Amino acid sequence: MPKLAERNPASAPGDWYIDKRCIDCAASREVAPGLIVHRKGKSVFARQPSNEEEERAAWRAVLVCPTASVGTESHRPQLPGLFPQELAPGVYRCGYNAESSFGAHSYFVKRSEGNLLVDSPRYAGKLVHTLEDVGGVGDILLSHRDDVADADRYAKHFGSRVWIHKEDRRAAPYATNVLEGAGPAPICDGLLAIPVPGHTKGSVVYLLDETYLFTGDSLAWSHERKDLQAFRDACWYSWSEQRRSLARLAEHRFEWVLAGHGGSMRLPADEMNRRSAGSSSACSCEGSPDAVRIDYTPTFGEEG
Repeated sequence: MPKLAERNPASAPGDWYIDKRCIDCAASREVAPGLIVHRKGKSVFARQPSNEEEERAAWRAVLVCPTASVGTESHRPQLPGLFPQELAPGVYRCGYNAESSFGAHSYFVKRSEGNLLVDSPRYAGKLVHTLEDVGGVGDILLSHRDDVADADRYAKHFGSRVWIHKEDRRAAPYATNVLEGAGPAPICDGLLAIPVPGHTKGSVVYLLDETYLFTGDSLAWSHERKDLQAFRDACWYSWSEQRRSLARLAEHRFEWVLAGHGGSMRLPADEMNRRSAGSSSACSCEGSPDAVRIDYTPTFGEEG
């Protein structure tokens, strides 16, 4: 629950507020753009919601905030049907972001070949029941060690296969399928795992149907710069490797970037290709206010 006694005075006056326990993960800003903004290292309400759509966005911010810092003074009842949030046909943002993954977004994909969970939210009963109703989770695709959150609990509940790269396996010793090497690896029809070492040594992006690229913490969209971005201040293994890895994504066709941290965006495939072709474009975000600064110490001996 948010703490009214710790209400951030930078939030706009009114019923809705964010308290000062905010860790600046930017998750609430992604689900309530323009309504919630970045000020002095925190997320705050720029103004109060003024219509039903903005009210729903504010409630989504409540459910994605990993520190439970978003709420109302009046303790108004929660609106239904907020998560999973459909972003494209069959592709959903899960919500319920976990503090253990610094508020990273996770995604659910409903498909006849078997449903997918990309990275993990916190284990939430409401979400579990919703996923049960649509056929459960066949495969959990972990992009890297930072965003595993409660993947073990989801895997146990649904009997899911769990994928992670060998170099980050220590974060998910329960993984049933371990990716190896540096080259793209098919997982099943239409689904490709592409290693992108840099953020961590075992970072992977997952490409679905040559359309949806789930990028973990390796690549995101900057709403401020209106371009692709990466996060040098949150690069635990090798920035030079990350630049090379992201430049190689131009070899693949995709329209969507669906990020763990930072923004998600859909553009025509040719434009995505152009933007990802040069490292100067894909990694131009160093120092951007949108760049997520993750304040914890890497645990597995990385290079700078």
